[in-house]
Amino acid sequence: MKNLIIYNSIKRYSRIGILGLALMGTQACEDILEENVISNVGNNYLNTASGLNDGVNAAYSSIRAWYGTERGNNFSVFGTDTYTNGADGSFKFMNFYTSDFDSQNAHARELWDQFYQGINTCNAVIERAPNVTGLSETIRKQRVAEVKFIRAHHYFIMTQLFGGIDLQLSESVIPSNQVSRATVPQMYAAIIKDLEEAIPDLEPLSKSANYGRVTRPAAENLLGKVYITKATSEAAANDDYAKAEPLFQKVISDYSFRLLNNFADVHAFGNETNDEIIFSAQYTRSPLTNGGGNNSHVFFLMEYDVQPGMRRDTQNGRPFKRFKPTNYTLNVIFADRVNDSRYQGSFKQVYLSNNPGTFNTNFDKSKPTVNFSLGDTAIYDPGFEMSESERAKKPYQVLVPSRYDERLFPALKKHLDPGRVDLTQFEGGRHYIGMRLGETYLLLAEAQLKLNKIAEATANVNAVRTRAAFPGKEASMLITPAQMTMEMIIEERARELLGEQHRWLDLKRWGILLDRVKLHNPQATGIQPFHVLRPIPQNQIDRTEGNASSFPQNPGY
Repeated sequence: MKNLIIYNSIKRYSRIGILGLALMGTQACEDILEENVISNVGNNYLNTASGLNDGVNAAYSSIRAWYGTERGNNFSVFGTDTYTNGADGSFKFMNFYTSDFDSQNAHARELWDQFYQGINTCNAVIERAPNVTGLSETIRKQRVAEVKFIRAHHYFIMTQLFGGIDLQLSESVIPSNQVSRATVPQMYAAIIKDLEEAIPDLEPLSKSANYGRVTRPAAENLLGKVYITKATSEAAANDDYAKAEPLFQKVISDYSFRLLNNFADVHAFGNETNDEIIFSAQYTRSPLTNGGGNNSHVFFLMEYDVQPGMRRDTQNGRPFKRFKPTNYTLNVIFADRVNDSRYQGSFKQVYLSNNPGTFNTNFDKSKPTVNFSLGDTAIYDPGFEMSESERAKKPYQVLVPSRYDERLFPALKKHLDPGRVDLTQFEGGRHYIGMRLGETYLLLAEAQLKLNKIAEATANVNAVRTRAAFPGKEASMLITPAQMTMEMIIEERARELLGEQHRWLDLKRWGILLDRVKLHNPQATGIQPFHVLRPIPQNQIDRTEGNASSFPQNPGY
């Protein structure tokens, strides 16, 4: 089956309540992209002004298939040099790279189906918009530009994961099993065309008046990243980096984005619409309009909830113990904790007791018991090997690196969601940051490094590093042109963007996935050269006329 028809696509999304984008914080209703829950819609509804607008919102909702989901995190965080597996989870094989990671993979199938539903919705909006009445020409063009961005976004993610796939640029109104795989150059040509056509008609603002809508700088930022990724693919052209550079420069210089003064504030709870964010996937607190929610809050947490003085609460999160930082992350990426605030800004170090009483110690045997009142420090994770004699002086348990294991490890706090309604809620409501200015500076530096503009690249990396400095340590964070190497970019992206759904895609586009994973992720024993692509879902091959002869599986699966 080529894609679900637009009627089914919209109807399905309507039933789970994600035809609109999120209301966050105290913003007034008129200042956001409004939500509507619509059911029992027919095919002709899209031909009306209200139907077209709801179709655009349905296309937006498909972005949630990637950002903040279990599948998006497993595809982009697991099996890298920065994260390995913790104790729990049924997808460890994606970190191990075993034969269980095959064409029956549920994540591949879900992402494939949901992105193609979104793509077909985009196709329908693009084709039908010219004949819809009741819209100003400016809004009509803007809505078409928005869905061209979304279509390009989906194909870009899919191309990086799967290679050339079915390139559908027109609406599918009836099921079809006659499909084939486009080439990677064809995919990139279509992605670039969509973004180039979208940019002039998008709002030239840092933030849309209807927060959550795609703006011109978001499309420029994405197009720059497309070029910088294309530059290392089989579609590479000699001018890819030269085309990327001015796009990133424009995003940095021509709008009102800014690097926040404090790195930790970028991901602070309640600050999801800050001035560093270029584009984010919108979530909400309403179960009617939140779909599956932003689930990132569960995956990066250690098993704090069974430790002396502690129980599970919404403040500290529901600990799935899925992703454990590698030794490379802790000892190399975050080696500097004197000048650089990003270790402190990324990881949770203190747990305050929410279960008072006297307890026997378990992981810290420097003292036999601990006693806590409500709000006392119960666990301290200093990030270094504090001596037993020093630990013995502390009235709490100290978690030192020699005691780290698959249950106890530094917990990433970027995605914590204390706004959940109860202890077990999986469907978080925080927006998920898809693009932010800190990354744009590093992408620009990477493009300039490849163009041999060393001084300019150094200045852009230093912009990120000085923002990350502890007060008074800015000079110590500066690098020199002699230090401006690709290894600096590789490590700096890990420090700045840890756990933000970039790393697997980064390692792949740099051509170092196998080497870095083998070197820094000892659990990933099964990784092979063919793992630079993910498996095509078997159900896609099975429902294609001619099966594998018409729609071949990626090698190795």
